[in-house]
Amino acid sequence: MSEIRESETDNIDRMGHVLRAYEGIRRMMFYSEIVPGQKISYRDLSDRLGMSQTPIIQALKWLEFQQLVRHEPNRGYYTAPVDPKEVEEIYDLREIIEVSLLPKILQRVDVEGMQKIEIAVNDHLTASREIYLNERLRKDMALHLVLAEVSGCSVQHQVLRNLFNLLYLKYGGNILFSTSMKSADTEHLRLFEAIAKKDLKTSRKILTQHIRRVKDHVLAGLAKSFQAKADAGL
Repeated sequence: MSEIRESETDNIDRMGHVLRAYEGIRRMMFYSEIVPGQKISYRDLSDRLGMSQTPIIQALKWLEFQQLVRHEPNRGYYTAPVDPKEVEEIYDLREIIEVSLLPKILQRVDVEGMQKIEIAVNDHLTASREIYLNERLRKDMALHLVLAEVSGCSVQHQVLRNLFNLLYLKYGGNILFSTSMKSADTEHLRLFEAIAKKDLKTSRKILTQHIRRVKDHVLAGLAKSFQAKADAGL
């Protein structure tokens, strides 16, 4: 029995190291410490995370399953290069999912739900006045996920979370150009007010325009970045 307990303890310890490696790599991707198109060095991650390469490789396998990194036989793991078409598709799917959830949100939202949404809106308002883009992106993501949560549609909520992972982890927070802070603040407040009034038509209009404007802003920023690299011969 003692050998079995020791084996279980060892397994738990190993999984704990893998989880720590997984969260550490995700954090590096979000803060663009690992950038799109980069070869991932096991040794570098081992040094930075203070652990052996074994849990790091296992964590990368998890990330590969989520399509956040890719594995090339005999070469190792890489992050994917920026693909504007994929970014556009992600925002288009976000629009379909988020707008389709509005009737359920308005039907189910109660006092507690409105409080959750209000807290998320205020958190973004506070974050939007900070220096770091990543914090604004994280709070924006939290707001949209709270709305999906209030709808009670767990599958759509998980799909939406996966889409945000693709945007903010696969491409890195600083790769995506943030939309105007003032415009985002205004749109979030207007959406909150429309939901509070249970005004479906206005909610749909605001959310659709918001997601499309952000998409256009991001794609324009990516196109500008690509052109700058081409002009520099990179």
